[in-house]
Amino acid sequence: MIKHSTLLVLTLLIFGSPIMAQTSGEFEIARAKYRGGGDWYNDPSALQNLIQFTKANAPVPISESYTDVSLGSADLHSYPFVFLTGHGNITLNSSETRNVREYLQNGGFLYVDDDYGLDEYIRPVIEQVFPDEEFIEVPFNHSIYDQLYTFENGLPKIHEHDNQPPQGFAIFHEGRMVVFYTYESNLGDGWADARVHNTPETLRQQAFQMGANILIYALTK
Repeated sequence: MIKHSTLLVLTLLIFGSPIMAQTSGEFEIARAKYRGGGDWYNDPSALQNLIQFTKANAPVPISESYTDVSLGSADLHSYPFVFLTGHGNITLNSSETRNVREYLQNGGFLYVDDDYGLDEYIRPVIEQVFPDEEFIEVPFNHSIYDQLYTFENGLPKIHEHDNQPPQGFAIFHEGRMVVFYTYESNLGDGWADARVHNTPETLRQQAFQMGANILIYALTK
């Protein structure tokens, strides 16, 4: 079900986002590059397609393309929204850990999508970044599920994986969600070009709609 967020979007356009300002007048978003051997680069069409879907369905000023940014780079702080995905290992050294923590504490937002195989690696990494916090499962009545589109039962199930129900987890810092992690859902595969995973169009649309919710939530909170 579509939710008309006209007031929310107009507020964004008039007053701007409370997080990083960018000189282009558009939100520039990024995909995370990380060390450890995991395939951070998989499904390169996914984030591009999500941007196009969101721009077509909400008047949010987002740049047409995204940038790949290393988690240890100072450039990380230039992007209000960073997407991280993959199937395998991810490691952070102390400098990278500090950089990610400061990015999130200063207004950044990290969206992590488990592309099957990331879970056992991303959890200790997030604990490394926020040792005093832990993932909290996000209830279905949270506003991230009710931005532009309403998902009364939480995340859609895009790929089967281990046939478990999809779950959304979050890390909160001073009351603000700074990390959103989707598990057993795999929205990113739904965003990829249709021929890549042969995902049915109905599921692709659900993935795009939930992805737009996440993007809008991150850019307006």
